[in-house]
Amino acid sequence: MIRSLSMAIASLRNHQVFMDVIASNISNVNTTGYKASRVQFQELLSQTIRGSSAPRGGAGGLNPVQIGLGMALGGIDTLFTQGSLQDTGRLTDLAIQGNGFFVLKTGEGYGYVRDGNLDVGVDGGLVHLTTGYKVQGWTADNNGNIDTGEAVSSINIPLGMRLARATTLTNLSGNLDAGADPTDPEQVANMTIGVYDSLGNQHEVTITFTKSATTPNQWDWAATPPDVNQDGAPDFTFANGTGSGTVVFKTDGSYNADPDGDGINNDIYLEVADFNTGAAGAAYNADPDLDSSIHLDFSSITQLVNLSEVSVANQDGLAPGALTTFSMSNTGEIMGVFSNGLTRRLGQIAMAKFQNSGGLRKEGQSLFNTSANSGVAQIGLPGQDGRGQISSGYLEMSNVELAQQFTSMITAQRGFQANSRVITASDEMLQELVNLTR
Repeated sequence: MIRSLSMAIASLRNHQVFMDVIASNISNVNTTGYKASRVQFQELLSQTIRGSSAPRGGAGGLNPVQIGLGMALGGIDTLFTQGSLQDTGRLTDLAIQGNGFFVLKTGEGYGYVRDGNLDVGVDGGLVHLTTGYKVQGWTADNNGNIDTGEAVSSINIPLGMRLARATTLTNLSGNLDAGADPTDPEQVANMTIGVYDSLGNQHEVTITFTKSATTPNQWDWAATPPDVNQDGAPDFTFANGTGSGTVVFKTDGSYNADPDGDGINNDIYLEVADFNTGAAGAAYNADPDLDSSIHLDFSSITQLVNLSEVSVANQDGLAPGALTTFSMSNTGEIMGVFSNGLTRRLGQIAMAKFQNSGGLRKEGQSLFNTSANSGVAQIGLPGQDGRGQISSGYLEMSNVELAQQFTSMITAQRGFQANSRVITASDEMLQELVNLTR
């Protein structure tokens, strides 16, 4: 009877732990990114009164006679099932759909969270609002390039950053008069195009078209740099000394992109050797990837009998603009949007996964940390190698199922109640035993 009392007391204690876990789950039913816990009990060792024996001499065998010694707490597991997503409409609220954790830089190393309640701090760092720890990933360089092969670091959003884009393509449109007299200096076509350098300065370039006197359906063009600045130097110079060339048309008046007939388009570029503004220049080389190489697209110009009139249809350069907002893709890529319409990659959010997520240790404030049975953090890109994707403007809610918790609460209560009855009955039996001496 003393044994039954101790077993019942141990069971009461463990059912109280069961109720504590249920209470914690219910209290976190509205905690963002919370993962519910589950209690598991296990049987303790049994005392063997009589061992088993094999059949012999025509008699059957005997089973062992054992008395259980009660129960113990087998474990408390964390359930990493997916929580439902709540639409917040807030740009920096992020939810993970699938496996994975956001990586935070703590004072002692790294922490891992499912809670994506993030914001941009006064220093431009992307921070986790609950803890204040900075979100880890990769920050883009000045050209928007990201090297995910490097170690992760704190992501910075450069609010207030200004950015310009040098002109690399100018589309011209209009008509050159097929009936123009090549010997008449008055029958030339002039136009002005505005191009931007890498610092956002605009330069007005004049292009003059003159009908060839020797070759039919051909016009000579020449670009003139802008007027001289106050210091006596031109805004820029061309790498080959001058910007000039020819424009050839077909017999139907349309632009001939392949006058040589070799199957290769005759692309035309203005190569800038040096900007007086301090912007990037380049040696003469018809390379469209150079910031100072401006592709002139004449494909929309015609040669028909009509007045000569050529203008700029479009150019891809942009004046300086400030970073006004940013967006995040489902792969964690952060794209900055500037007031001049330019977009550029600012950073990339990292995501961690583990061989055994159930082995992670809860640290409070929705943080998890590694343990001996979780494995090391495998950091990479969202959406790759089994990692989940990111939903911007959403938060993952707690995965606590109230119906299940209430059912478990009843189970814990009944277990506690039944074991308390064992104590009452054992006590009455002991009382009867004591009364035998009266």
